[in-house]
Amino acid sequence: MTTGLSPGAWEKVAFIDAPFCDGCGSPYEFETGLRCAPCQTRPRAFDRARAACLYDESSRDLVLQFKHADRTDLSPLFAAWISRAASDVLGEADAVAPVPLHGSRLFRRKYNQAAEIARLVAKKAGRAYLPDALVRKRDTGSQAGRSGSGRRRNVAADFAVPPGRRGQVAGKRVLLIDDVMTTGATAEACARALRSAGAVGVDVAVIARVKEAASLPI
Repeated sequence: MTTGLSPGAWEKVAFIDAPFCDGCGSPYEFETGLRCAPCQTRPRAFDRARAACLYDESSRDLVLQFKHADRTDLSPLFAAWISRAASDVLGEADAVAPVPLHGSRLFRRKYNQAAEIARLVAKKAGRAYLPDALVRKRDTGSQAGRSGSGRRRNVAADFAVPPGRRGQVAGKRVLLIDDVMTTGATAEACARALRSAGAVGVDVAVIARVKEAASLPI
């Protein structure tokens, strides 16, 4: 699938293949067999993360079109990218869940871009799809421009598993889907909420990840 990409643009996308850190999915220049220093120094709330490509000038416009310009037709493309990049963790998952939007933001945007991908990933893999396993309790606004610690504080208590949905995640390994990972703060906040509801494991898969914290808009 190459929807939205010319042959020249396709060649410029920096897809992430091994070797990469098993913890956060950040690419390595050569195989080390170890997790990266940040993952070793500060263990994350999620178990493993995978990203299809780097978030850079070549992928940014396509992601932003999908996220902000009603380009839901890109969902199958991104679902295919994520299914390939996260094939190992997807194979171990019991269920797939999207990072949720706050209700006010969902009303403005009309769709949750993470849910558009997660539904297709779950269907293709034959996994349970949990569209409302997580809720976002407040609209914290954009994370752009915040430091890593600032991002973590901003979303620390944002997410929860509603009491009526706890049975969907208890005892399950959940694959969490989002569009872009920068510091991993949002994924960690979601993972903590899922674990508090009884999930036995939480992995994360995204379209793109920032190799190093950068000033690109998200």
